[in-house]
Amino acid sequence: MSVVAHTPSENLEVKKAKRESTFLRVFRYIAVRLITLFITVVIGIYLTIVIANMGGYVDQIMKGEIRDRVTQAFIANPSFQQMETDVRKNLIQEKIALEEERQGLNTPIAIRNFKFLSNALTLNLGRAKNMTSDSGSKQVRLIILERLPATLLLMGTSQLFLFFSSIFIALSLSRHYGNFWDKFVIALSPTSAVPPWFYGIFLILIFASALKILPFGGMVSSPPPQNTFDYAMSVLQHLVLPGVSLIVSSFFISVYNYRTFFLIYSSEDYVDMAKAKGLPARDIERTYILRPTLPNIITNFSLLIITLWTGALFTESVFLWPGLGRTLFQAIGLYDLPIIVGSTIIYAYLLAFTVFLLDFVYVLVDPRVKIGK
Repeated sequence: MSVVAHTPSENLEVKKAKRESTFLRVFRYIAVRLITLFITVVIGIYLTIVIANMGGYVDQIMKGEIRDRVTQAFIANPSFQQMETDVRKNLIQEKIALEEERQGLNTPIAIRNFKFLSNALTLNLGRAKNMTSDSGSKQVRLIILERLPATLLLMGTSQLFLFFSSIFIALSLSRHYGNFWDKFVIALSPTSAVPPWFYGIFLILIFASALKILPFGGMVSSPPPQNTFDYAMSVLQHLVLPGVSLIVSSFFISVYNYRTFFLIYSSEDYVDMAKAKGLPARDIERTYILRPTLPNIITNFSLLIITLWTGALFTESVFLWPGLGRTLFQAIGLYDLPIIVGSTIIYAYLLAFTVFLLDFVYVLVDPRVKIGK
């Protein structure tokens, strides 16, 4: 049996070839991944535009509103009544045609959809149709930025508290499988089928209407307190009910999911081996249970962070919370397509970036994962 010995120069060439192969593999994976995600975003945004426009039905609604508005404006003018019938009809039709042209309704819907898609992908969000910001601006960018802080406050406090408390309690339940509190959480997990706005209505009836200890809705008292501390306390009071409704609606199912996940990993053979060696329970939990579950926990946390952008449509509407969720709900009712598409494209970009970034995070936390394999 012969042994082939490599010279130092040959070893360097082999290592260099491996590095180049790894680089090409990673570069190819990144390129394919970015192209795939971009195509997915394009398809998702185009479908949003088509659905929000109801295949052209919204155009018919807008044309009807233009016709009614123009006709009423002419009827309210006394000089219009003295004109001949044909002249009046021609004036109305000309004004209607000009207004439809100004809003682009005379352009074929397919062309407008692709133009809308191009503007959305370049974050040229344009102007809203019916909605305005508190400062009176119709710029979609300003409307979204104005509503964003309220949504981040509500969703950030409630969802982050829900995430960390669920993991902490789930770990505790996984240590005491089958005890009273474990069965209690399992029994109450179906209550998460009820949406948060439903809990919100009951909380309003109890704490705002009956007990009168918390406000019905809004973000701050009217008129707003001038003192900074009083203003912060007023916001905190208004935050309690919508925040609690969001937490309660998902708390038990979230704890149940994480508890089940931890139980699956705590029953692995290597965990039994670590217990047989006499390792402390905390070390076993941290090294052999929590670490293998990190990819799942990181994924849930990342998706939670980007969902803060969307807000809670119905919950914010029930509590009159001036956030993105309520804004989007109003935009849907007013057929304000730029607002709907503006919110969707930003969420789509955040989601695509998060999915792309998670591929590299998994490599850092799990040595079994390789980029491009």
